[in-house]
Amino acid sequence: MLKNDRWITEQAENGMIEPFEPSLIRSVPVDGNGSLRPVLSYGLSSYGYDIRLSPAEFLVFRHIPGTVVNPKRFSAKNLEPMPLQSDEDGDYFVIPAHSYGLGVALERLQVPENVTVICIGKSTYARIGLIANLTPAEAGWRGHLTLEFSNSSSADCRIYANEGVVQLLFLEGMPCAVSYETRRGKYQDQSEQVTLAKV
Repeated sequence: MLKNDRWITEQAENGMIEPFEPSLIRSVPVDGNGSLRPVLSYGLSSYGYDIRLSPAEFLVFRHIPGTVVNPKRFSAKNLEPMPLQSDEDGDYFVIPAHSYGLGVALERLQVPENVTVICIGKSTYARIGLIANLTPAEAGWRGHLTLEFSNSSSADCRIYANEGVVQLLFLEGMPCAVSYETRRGKYQDQSEQVTLAKV
């Protein structure tokens, strides 16, 4: 069953999402004079939660002639750190045209043992060609999600830090025999930095 805002709020009070924003935020204060800056929404929605992109780190795949990316022997040399930039629209990273980037969620998750979380992209980013390619957070998983983005457009794209980047949907099922925590999954307890592919 897809879980609603009441359930998400109850679970957040028990540490499922930290930090937790109990409403959908669409603007933030810019300075002390009361002016507001629009943001890509984050926080609680009717049947989901929009998490933010952390400003801590963003990496983009770079083309190295003759190199094949191997998920079993992944090399960090295939990735290039992108600098965090700022202007009147906010803090952002740039994903080059037809490129692929890795970021990390600002929020830390602690998924209940009878729930799986599915991450889906936000329509504002999808409409500029930025596609979120995310795997589920399985029952019992905890940590900061590593987030994957593909820029399918022929133009460089901004992706904003500290603003909404993907929506989480919480699906409850019958209790499983073996959770991610029980089997000691390899991506458990990720910190607020990009976690690379591993086997």
